[in-house]
Amino acid sequence: MVKLRPAPEMVNRERNSYARIYAVVRKIPRGKVASYGQVARAAGLPGRARQVGYAMHALPNGTAVPWHRVVNALGGVSRRAVPGAELTQRMLLEQEGVRFSTKNRILLSRYGARL
Repeated sequence: MVKLRPAPEMVNRERNSYARIYAVVRKIPRGKVASYGQVARAAGLPGRARQVGYAMHALPNGTAVPWHRVVNALGGVSRRAVPGAELTQRMLLEQEGVRFSTKNRILLSRYGARL
């Protein structure tokens, strides 16, 4: 089976997109959150919320990018491939003063960042 490689320009475009996404995420203040869609729009990638998710997933452990401040459009923490990993995100947000409702949602009108 032949493995196809992406064209170099595609790899560069993805790296550039990820760099733009990370720059936006770094601007989310402590104690605030933004949705994947908000980050995509602010990065000049409207309609590409899923790409923001891929970019967050690609971050190495111990990164300085505050990935935990990105939540889904309902104000919830999205599920992870490893069960229970979403608890880390919740814990980091709670340490910053973000509170969750009884339905495990963040009130975006209160904690949502303006990007």
